[in-house]
Amino acid sequence: MSRNNIEIILASRSKARRQILENCGFKVKVVASSARESRNTNCSFSSLVKDNALRKLKDVARRVKTGIIVSADTLVFRKGFVFGKPRNIKDAKAMLKALSRKPHWVYTGVAVLDKEKNKLLLDYEKTKVYMHNLSDGEIARYFSRNNPLHFAGSFDIQGQGGLYIKRIEGCFYNVVGLPLAKLYKMLRKIGVLLFLLTFSFGLSGCTEFNPVTRKQEMILYSTEKEVTIGRNVARQVEEEYELVKNPLVIERLNNIADKISAVADRGDISYHVCAIQAKEEEKEDGSNVNAFALPGGYIYIYDGLIDFVDDDDQLACVIAHEVGHIVAKHSIKKLQASMGYTLLSLATISTGDSDLIAGTNYALTNVLLAYSREDELLADTLGARYAKKAGYNPRAMIDFLEKLREKKKEEPIRAKSLYRTHPYIADRIVAIKKELGEPLTFSDYVNISNE
Repeated sequence: MSRNNIEIILASRSKARRQILENCGFKVKVVASSARESRNTNCSFSSLVKDNALRKLKDVARRVKTGIIVSADTLVFRKGFVFGKPRNIKDAKAMLKALSRKPHWVYTGVAVLDKEKNKLLLDYEKTKVYMHNLSDGEIARYFSRNNPLHFAGSFDIQGQGGLYIKRIEGCFYNVVGLPLAKLYKMLRKIGVLLFLLTFSFGLSGCTEFNPVTRKQEMILYSTEKEVTIGRNVARQVEEEYELVKNPLVIERLNNIADKISAVADRGDISYHVCAIQAKEEEKEDGSNVNAFALPGGYIYIYDGLIDFVDDDDQLACVIAHEVGHIVAKHSIKKLQASMGYTLLSLATISTGDSDLIAGTNYALTNVLLAYSREDELLADTLGARYAKKAGYNPRAMIDFLEKLREKKKEEPIRAKSLYRTHPYIADRIVAIKKELGEPLTFSDYVNISNE
């Protein structure tokens, strides 16, 4: 059965859950549950969150006569301990400190009831979260801008809390508080067929030819919105990091960036390159030899990377690599995927600013996470191409990667991960050699994908 303008009765005061539903086109009526949540860990984590969700749903179901009721309960677990919403700031600080030290699991139980049909579904989702080790100062700054008492585990992944997330394994929306894909399947099971808003409004003008991928691609954000999101995220990055103010460094980066941007395949935006000072924990774990690009032309280079490169040729190749990500719109495409098709489609037709706010929050969370392996290889190829066109030695990209490989050999061995997204350095070197027309050696064939 299909229903238009579906109203969801949300058994929660959570603003994040309500926003997820509204952004997907639902009408939402909030009927907050007064049911008491359990923290009894004698049962499994999945049973605990499902029982809590069901308890909330039953409480609301007694007070409404008809409609589709959705309830959810989100808890964070680490080493058998339950982390719900903190009682006070002291409790919140202790929670966040503990969660930032080791990976933890976020569980959300979801209950859906169609009162008319008396059909009830109950399920759960889990996501593994890896955070940076936070200092007392970082936690204090975060709490000064965000109320941690509203969030399980004391942080919001969809807002500034996303800056502290290394990566997640599983559903992003589950960490926000409502696993969207899981809810979609549950609604379908009770007979609610959801039609994407884009089909109602059409997709004309949303596809464009990408000169570097040589493909017609679906891009749901205009250049103007992309730049606005990038600018907003840049402000938040610069609240978290100190900018390098050495005029010689600034001039060096600007000179290189001007030459690279002049030959890049995308001239509809301005490129902004800044150096940032790495945090102590980043220096300790070696992640300060890094750079990243935001939507809309914003690039940040860690001071550790500037010290690490041998010359301007290597630095130019790094900057050109990040420009390649921006030209190929990797951040925007990753943002579209993370937010979900319906949410981004809504953003393309919205006349208000809510799309930019949502886009900024999700970009902040996802843009620092790893690109796909294909994206990285394309950025390497473009980096070498742009560096050569700008008058720099493109082979410096290979020199830089070989130097980076030696550095990684000195770091502690990490467990092999199925979630690896960055290509191995040997794969990257092969991609660059192909771009430069250099022959591959026996060593290249032996090492590819085997590091």
